[in-house]
Parts: sequence; C-alpha cells; structure tokens
Amino acid sequence: MIKYKTAEEIELMREAALVVSRTLGEVAKVLKPGVTGLEIDKIAEECIRDQGAIPGFLGLYDFPNTLCISPNAQVVHGIPSDKPFEDGDIVSVDCGAILKGYYGDHAYTFELGNVKPEVRELCKVTKECLYKGIEATNGSNRISDIGFAIQQHAEAHGYGVVRELVGHGIGSTMHEDPQIPNYGKRGRGKKIKNGLTIAIEPMINMGTEKINQLEDGWTILTGDGMPSAHFEHDVAVVNGKPEILSTFDYIYEALGIK
Repeated sequence: MIKYKTAEEIELMREAALVVSRTLGEVAKVLKPGVTGLEIDKIAEECIRDQGAIPGFLGLYDFPNTLCISPNAQVVHGIPSDKPFEDGDIVSVDCGAILKGYYGDHAYTFELGNVKPEVRELCKVTKECLYKGIEATNGSNRISDIGFAIQQHAEAHGYGVVRELVGHGIGSTMHEDPQIPNYGKRGRGKKIKNGLTIAIEPMINMGTEKINQLEDGWTILTGDGMPSAHFEHDVAVVNGKPEILSTFDYIYEALGIK
C-alpha cells in the first residue's frame, strides 16, 4: 500500500531530508585518508542531534551506528570501524534522520585522494544513474520506468546493477511501499502519482552485479571484489514532476565542487 503524501507532509519530509544533507556536508569536511569510520559516525550523530533530529539508522533493525559506511568493494550497509581510510579509497556514506515524525535518507560516494580514473568514472556514471532515475519519476511513467532508466545507463557503460537491494518509499517509516529496483522493463508497476515519496538509490558495481554478505549480518560486498558506488536522494512527485527533497550542495560546498 503506497502512502501518498500531502503538500504539508512533503514539506516536513524536505526538512528531514535536509538534516541528512547538512550532516553529509559535515562528513565531507573531515572525510579523508587517515580518518576512521567511527570518527565520522560520531560527528554525524552529533550533527543530527544538534539539528533537533534523531539518527534514523541507529537501532533500526538493530543496526549499531548512525551511518552506513561502505568503502571500495562494500556496496552498502557497512558498519563503521576503527580502520583508517586510505588514499585512493571510495567510500559510500549513507545517513538517515528522523525529524517531526518523518524520515530523511540519502547517500553519497566520496572519492579520497588519488582515486583511479576508472573508479572515478564508476562514481560519475552511478551519480548520473541517480539523476536518470529521478528524471523518470514523473506522472507519465510507471514505477519500473525508474529502474529501466538506471539500468540502461549503467549497463551501457559495462557496469553491473545490483538486483537484491532496492530503493524504497519513505515517510513516517524508513521503508515504505513501493520498492524501487534499479533495473526493470518499461511500463510495469503502479502509475506514478502526485504525493509519491521515494528514496532512489542506484548501487552500481564495476564488475558483476552479484553480491555477498559478510558474517556481521549487514555488510554487502561485490561478488568479485571490484568497487561499487552508491548515491541516493529523497524525491517527491509534485504536479506530475519529480522534486528532489535532499541536496548534495552542502557536500559540494565542503569539497569545493562547483
């Protein structure tokens, strides 16, 4: 059952999404080689609470931390550790927050130092996949058109599209209907309507689309050990068009990206 949101609810969700956006901006200021996941996890929790919000992931399904931090061949759901990041790493940082009863949830893959050109290209194309999916989130389409757009762009560059993990509806709970796969055929699923609020999150692998799970019960790895990238935005459908509730602007400002 899809929970379509009112204009007032969408504005509350935008506030929650921007809590996450500002938090990822603070992470961007400190994330560099030599820093650990636990260090940025602490910074993120403080930032969320300073904004009057609650960490959305901490304790959710018994997850132990504020951030999911997934470097290199980790796809998503990595648990922050005390291992320092290294020059050349890419690091997916996924963050959630609850404000006024609504969730924000989005993610960015950071490039640390001298990242190999082919890995930078993976990140670039994965971010493009996100915006292709957002563009397809309009009133003339159906849910599967989002995944179709993402899959076409990723596979045109020779990348693997993860099947087992998907985007999702979002609102007063973190995971609502509908599921938003990053692959699919055109014209399938429910019609996209005003008030739909979803988290679109391409998870794109440099090699195989297959994945494995670590014994910690959380961390997802690529099946061949090659890098994976992950970007995520919260999106609402307003007047038949997609409206991005989250923003990467705080990250870009911290990193000096124009």
